[in-house]
Formats: sequence, C-alpha cells, structure tokens
Amino acid sequence: MIPEELVNDRYWYSLMLIFHGSKKLRSYWTNEYIDFKHRTIEVDRLKAISKTWSKSEKFMLRLALHLFNGRDKVDLGNMDYLDEHNTALALKALNFRYGR
Repeated sequence: MIPEELVNDRYWYSLMLIFHGSKKLRSYWTNEYIDFKHRTIEVDRLKAISKTWSKSEKFMLRLALHLFNGRDKVDLGNMDYLDEHNTALALKALNFRYGR
C-alpha cells in the first residue's frame, strides 16, 4: 500500500514499521488517515482517537508521528510502559530513522 518511492524513505518507512507492527495502529494504516498521494497524515484525528488508548499505545503512536515529522515530541522514558515486542519495534524504527 505504500508507494515504492517511499519504501526507502527513512521518515515514511519508520512510520510504517510502527503502524504495521502494532496491533492497535495497524487498523489505522488506511487511506482515511494516511494520504500517500498528497504525502499527508491525519495527525490531529489520530491523536483525538488515541485519547482513550493505553499509555503504551499512545506512546507508539506519538513515536511513529515523531519519527515521521519530528514535530510531535515524545518522552522516551515512556518506553517503560512497552512490552518486549513493542520495545523491539520502537528500537528498530528509531534505528532505521536515525541510524547512520
């Protein structure tokens, strides 16, 4: 579903890693929230939807958005709420986005 030219883009791919690896976020990887044609994400809508989510689910969304646009700040101390799977997923996405 992600256009080929974005697969190697560190911003889009790190976002995709988290959305596809997260049970909660996977269902929001749709055209309703992500517009590949215009390269936009419905950030405000996703944040509004996430208000009732668990701390770990909110953290994963915020991390994905931060890795994508850098404007959405994230407190890495909240990684303490993550289980083993999501910790590994977060580290993988961070490494892809910032690894040199």
